[in-house]
Amino acid sequence: MSQSSEDVLILGGGVIGLSCALFLLREGRSVRILDKGRVGAATSHGNCGTLTPSHAPPLAAPGMIGKALRYMAQADAPFYIKPSTDLALLEWLLRFSLRCNAKDMRQSALARAALLNASRDLLRATIRDNAIECGFAETGELYVCRSQENLDELAADMPLLAECGVEVELLDGAAIAAREPALLPGMAGGLYFPGDAHLRPDAYCAGLARLVRALGGVIEEDCEVLSLHAEGDVIAHVETSRGRRTAPQVIAALASWSPAVLKGLDLTIPVQPGKGYSITFSRPALCPKTPLVLKERSVCVTAWDDGYRLGSTMEFSGFDDSLNARRLAALERGAREYLIEPVGGEVREQWYGWRPMTYDDLPILGFSPRQRNLFLATGHGMLGMSMSAITGRLAAEALTGRTPSIDLAPFSPARF
Repeated sequence: MSQSSEDVLILGGGVIGLSCALFLLREGRSVRILDKGRVGAATSHGNCGTLTPSHAPPLAAPGMIGKALRYMAQADAPFYIKPSTDLALLEWLLRFSLRCNAKDMRQSALARAALLNASRDLLRATIRDNAIECGFAETGELYVCRSQENLDELAADMPLLAECGVEVELLDGAAIAAREPALLPGMAGGLYFPGDAHLRPDAYCAGLARLVRALGGVIEEDCEVLSLHAEGDVIAHVETSRGRRTAPQVIAALASWSPAVLKGLDLTIPVQPGKGYSITFSRPALCPKTPLVLKERSVCVTAWDDGYRLGSTMEFSGFDDSLNARRLAALERGAREYLIEPVGGEVREQWYGWRPMTYDDLPILGFSPRQRNLFLATGHGMLGMSMSAITGRLAAEALTGRTPSIDLAPFSPARF
């Protein structure tokens, strides 16, 4: 059965799809979200919930290839590439490696910062104006280094961060100990980012979904998008597990599944699934005051009033759906090197999800170069939560014919 009562079909009900729906509804457009499971239940569910202008510098940076090669012999390394003959992955890795230089790093960082800084303000306003209960707190974020060498490496990015409009404070060992009593003694120091914030990602997505429904949006769960069918330069219809769906405009917010679902449209979408893990505990008695990034182990630590989470790692292993006990254990081991109470007394959830990674670490935002009614909103990597609000606003501006408030050229699907 074909349905065409809405103005816009949004494919994917994660934080990106929900944000696009919210901003379109505010513009007076009717929307229908299609999700193969429950909205907000995939990659948007188990991340650490940090909102991070501090993450403007991309993963593709000078020295990253050497680190990746050293890590390949270590199955629980924070950045791991499983040996593979997948040609798409090999091409992605080659193009990623070519961007590991200072010029491309700066280019990506400035483009990412434009989205991150704007989205941070929009997220605050969205949560405040709609009274979304999601543990939102503006406490900043602290990067912690055990060694002076790694502290010096972090500090080397401070001029670029300043160029990106990101406020940062360099702390020595004494200053970081005074700021964060949950840390073990002996840390070399770190960087404090007062402009970062955090929230509970599952609660925020649930709040967005309630808001979308209250504004008249339709959310169709357990409706898997199977394929898109073009006639000339438009998407004529979308085939799903529950029948055919149509609308004058379509947004593809399909995260890591974008290449597979859109493969019949003759588009180049170089998105690879970067697998991440998290463990959620009850709160330890001594919790960090702010979210932490434990530099040497690449572990993120976030505490809320009702829980505590260790997360991160980056694993390129395709859509391997196993819960790797070794990599989960590495999160705990890493936390024990930095924190007086590294874990809570009760394990509440062990989780993995796939981040949609592009080789230039920039999202794909813009109309398809082949289908004029298809807007792509994917490839946000590790920053989907952080970039979600600005993505929603930019999509709404584009679909309503307004000039986007941020230049979309760096994020265009036609760049590939």
